[in-house]
Amino acid sequence: MSKVRLKKKIKTKVIISNLISYILLIVIAIICAGPFIWLLLSSLRTGANIYDLHFSLSSFSFANYTGVMEFMKLHKYVWNTVVITFGAIAIDVVFSAMCAYPLATMNFKGKNFVFGVLVATMIIPAAAGMIINYLTISRMNLLDNVMGVILPSSVKTFSIILLRQAYLGVPKELIDAAKIDGAGQFLTWLKVMLPGIIPSISTVVIFDFIGNWNAFLWPIIIFKSPEKYPLATALQYLNGSFSYKFGYVAAGTILSIIPVLIVFMLCQKNYIEAVSGAVKG
Repeated sequence: MSKVRLKKKIKTKVIISNLISYILLIVIAIICAGPFIWLLLSSLRTGANIYDLHFSLSSFSFANYTGVMEFMKLHKYVWNTVVITFGAIAIDVVFSAMCAYPLATMNFKGKNFVFGVLVATMIIPAAAGMIINYLTISRMNLLDNVMGVILPSSVKTFSIILLRQAYLGVPKELIDAAKIDGAGQFLTWLKVMLPGIIPSISTVVIFDFIGNWNAFLWPIIIFKSPEKYPLATALQYLNGSFSYKFGYVAAGTILSIIPVLIVFMLCQKNYIEAVSGAVKG
């Protein structure tokens, strides 16, 4: 009987411990998601004090969403953002994957020096490169051009380093087998290496999507006409035009967040695999 009681006592302690852990996690999740929940509820209210935390279902309305779509011509700014975001992602994934491949698999003079320089550039603040980027884009006659926004935000050092580490995790035997079968460097990269680093590529896509979708300052510097602005920049101007209608600003912000959440949920599995693999490495 004592063993049975001991087992029940241990089981009860485990249940209580798990229950406390879940309660704490739920409280932490609510605190972390608090600003987003407040923004969502504010976007569903009209003509009310946004700092009033008393909510009722009768006051909820989608008028802010329809209003901001009509006022902003939201589809135009969303399209601008899609072009900038996916253009930058495509360039970053392709060129970072190609640049990381020789750093991981080939032996050449100065390889360690090149890798060291890449790592060193990560300590340089992004704002420090804006003047150089502006002068470069200006000399290339890309001011007020979408490519002037895309090029400086493509091919990130972080992406190259992350993909290099992912390449190092691909078994060397696969590369040797590809060479025996007569595959050149390009086919080896395309058919053997790339399929093995899909989780890391998904991680690059997530970070690039978030960074480019929320781009604000650089588009203002490059674009002269507000019609070419991406969504984040357009929302800031909406904030200036409708500071007294915070519901419009909240609704526009919620609409801009939805694509980021969708991309993260689609790539979540591969993202977790890449991060866990990096921690193990």
